[in-house]
Amino acid sequence: MASTLRGPLGSNPGVLSPEQLEQLRLYKIQTRIANEKYLRTHKEVELLLRGFFREMFLRRPENIREFAADYFTDPRLPNKIHMQLIKEKKAT
Repeated sequence: MASTLRGPLGSNPGVLSPEQLEQLRLYKIQTRIANEKYLRTHKEVELLLRGFFREMFLRRPENIREFAADYFTDPRLPNKIHMQLIKEKKAT
């Protein structure tokens, strides 16, 4: 005996109601704001990504996964980021 799932607007369970769409829209806005605040208070994230993309575009590795693994597990990386943070702080 099969049961038919019914969404708020009929038999299509993937359709959201207007209220659900509004809740989703607000959630997306709140998430974007929270993410932006986090990134603004954690400059090291920007430095990590900027450095990774810079090296990736300069070297253009064949195996991007291996390159990323090597880049982010480099034991010198934390010190590099720390030094960049100090350098940028002095510049401001």
